[in-house]
Amino acid sequence: MPGSQLRLLWISALVVALDQLAKLVAESLLSPHQAVNVLPFFDWYLTYNTGAAFSFLAGAGGWQRWFFAITTSMISIVILFWIKKLPPTDKITGISLCLILGGAIGNLIDRIYLGYVIDYIQVWLGTYPWPAFNIADAAISVGATILIVSGFVKSGKPAASEK
Repeated sequence: MPGSQLRLLWISALVVALDQLAKLVAESLLSPHQAVNVLPFFDWYLTYNTGAAFSFLAGAGGWQRWFFAITTSMISIVILFWIKKLPPTDKITGISLCLILGGAIGNLIDRIYLGYVIDYIQVWLGTYPWPAFNIADAAISVGATILIVSGFVKSGKPAASEK
């Protein structure tokens, strides 16, 4: 494992731990659907999402719990193998994938044990409320953004053989 990107999995573990801790705190301190204003554009807002991103399929009748759990599990395994296969020099991709993996596992824990995902962060875009989210969602979004941006940056650089 020396040089392996698997050593970065502490990032995933940290995301899962912070996410689950924040969800416990949110549930103990907040009432569902009662906004606690922090800043003009930010509220604590406890809600439960039985769907996926933006409550996709939230009202589907229950089958989506296991569909999303199985899909997330399969994607997590693929990401784990991807991390394992990364060259030791590709730290940015490793970090981004570990953020995505940690977020996926954080939400997967909720989905399996509770049947829904606990969300508690509400951001406002002017007068429009962005759908509530959590640390796991934020980690997935940040990781995906880093992965996409780094892909564009890498694609603009000549390969070592072209230099």
